[in-house]
Amino acid sequence: MAMFKTIQDIIAFEQRPLTERDLPNNTYEVFTRASTAFPDKIALTFFLQGTDYKKSVTYTHRQLLGKINQTANMFADLGIGATDTVSYLLPNLPQTFFALYGGEAAGIANPINPMLEPDTIAEIMNAAETKLLVTIAPFPKTDLWDKVAAIADDVPTLKMILRVDIANYLGGIKKLVVNFMRRGQGKEKLRARVIDFDKTAVTYPADRLTSGRVIQPDETASYFHTGGTTGIPKLAIHTHMNEVFDASMVTEWLDSGEDMNNYLGLPLFHNYGAIAIGLGAWTIGGSVVMGTPQGFRGEGVVQNLWEILAYYQCTMFSGVPTLFASLLHVPVADNDLSKVKMATSGAAPLPVEVAKQFMQATKIDILEGYGLTEGTSVSTINPLYGEKRIGSIGLRLPYQEMRTAVIESDDFIHFCEPNEVGVVLLRGPNIFPGYRDAFHNKSVFVDAADGGEKWMNTGDMGRQDEQGYFWLTGRIKELIIRGGHNIDPKQIEEKLHEHPAVALAAAVGRPDPRVGELPVAYVQLKPNAQATADELMEFAQANIGERAAIPKKIYILEMLPMTAVGKLYKPALLFEQVEDVLGAELKKVEGIRSFNIQASNDKRLGTVVHVRAEAKEGGDKTAVEQAIKTALGYYSIHADIQMD
Repeated sequence: MAMFKTIQDIIAFEQRPLTERDLPNNTYEVFTRASTAFPDKIALTFFLQGTDYKKSVTYTHRQLLGKINQTANMFADLGIGATDTVSYLLPNLPQTFFALYGGEAAGIANPINPMLEPDTIAEIMNAAETKLLVTIAPFPKTDLWDKVAAIADDVPTLKMILRVDIANYLGGIKKLVVNFMRRGQGKEKLRARVIDFDKTAVTYPADRLTSGRVIQPDETASYFHTGGTTGIPKLAIHTHMNEVFDASMVTEWLDSGEDMNNYLGLPLFHNYGAIAIGLGAWTIGGSVVMGTPQGFRGEGVVQNLWEILAYYQCTMFSGVPTLFASLLHVPVADNDLSKVKMATSGAAPLPVEVAKQFMQATKIDILEGYGLTEGTSVSTINPLYGEKRIGSIGLRLPYQEMRTAVIESDDFIHFCEPNEVGVVLLRGPNIFPGYRDAFHNKSVFVDAADGGEKWMNTGDMGRQDEQGYFWLTGRIKELIIRGGHNIDPKQIEEKLHEHPAVALAAAVGRPDPRVGELPVAYVQLKPNAQATADELMEFAQANIGERAAIPKKIYILEMLPMTAVGKLYKPALLFEQVEDVLGAELKKVEGIRSFNIQASNDKRLGTVVHVRAEAKEGGDKTAVEQAIKTALGYYSIHADIQMD
């Protein structure tokens, strides 16, 4: 394995052509290789409850391949060919991995977020032309089956529904209680045929693919949903080589070898957990420990995480900034974490203070990185062995090119010099070929006329320093990132515009120390129209198809801010939210006599707050300034502090 410390190490690694690295040709080959090399080594461990984490089921690499073979063979027998879509609407279960990689072995897999509303789920399935759906059977305190039953007949291509019964992981009286509680449920008459996933799959051969399919590297492996407004869901196409390359390079970067034992609490409808963590470990014969169907949200998981990592001797775990903020309140105590080499953070900016306090309390390094669905999963990571620059997203992956450039009206102008801010561009084996619906491909790829393939425009603004580290400074695409989950403001705004009293609507992110950002909306009413914020909130709750996107608060303004040419000026609304939230934090800091706070945009740093504060008479200015830095350090917003 490589030991990347600097950009020079990456360049040296690339002197050997990628074609000589002997990567698997497809995701299915990842499992056949691991089964051959490490047949009896544990590949996957799953426990159902965070409060009873020692009770688990395990699969060796041979058994995992067998389950993927059985699943793929079942799908093929049910009519799935290389270009047909298998969607899954599942929590974190072993069967979720079987459906994903068995689906890719038989056809094309399409993960769907179970937390979406039924209409949005139907839109995604129709966009993917889903032929077969895998979901769960009715189970207490879950509504997945109800969602499926409500929309199944609205998807004309859907022929078959396979149900996974979570009760099979229970035993004795618990299973009897569940069966009693759900009597009479799941009996709806649907056009699609409904059968049991596990009972059906076990009847198929586990030793081979009966279809005889030979999968080429450039064939489509999956459609991952990336958001977008309702009506035309954005489905990013991943090829088999996209997924194999990204998983392989991430694992190469982390330098864990076959002893890698990843703890997985991230959702499997997202590429971070499914590809970077799951497939990544299996490319080298490593192991994955997966806790609870709800992942990190499962009862008792975060509270017991240090015990879980110690018990299963995990070598790493991955999360989003909200997880690390929560873990600051969980003492390590006497748990032996000596096996844990690192934690990785992605999906949203990691606040500097959270990172510092976490590493100080646990002695575990956090490697912050960056990725997006269109880049398969990961594009940059801070080096395990080199300097970890907190606030930076790190160095680029080997064989993946990454630059910043000046782009005007979708036209390439020039590549940026070091520390010059521009649009982040990517190209390489992990970059997707485009969206399934060509409607979304406009402006995605940029021709730099540099003799190579086109670059993908990430929509993010950033800079690269002299040592090759990348720093994000803002977003062109105005996404709101809530707990690592991307929310397109348009899906909020378009629904609010449907209200008869609304003339204009604008959604922005409100800084939040726990989840990074929360959506809020500003509304301008039509002349002579009347509506209250509460009425608009009820409308939003009833019509926005993604619960996470429902605004936490709606503000009604007489006039939304506009530019000189009459264009809605969202930064003014964002700055208002930043000043409100961070101003409230400053009021809590002891020793401040008075302060002034103003938010603005900086080309290098993105949104910044300028704080001018005065210490109480006789107070220690240095101590007060440090207290301000600490208070504001829980937000991923640069603070410029001046003490009077």
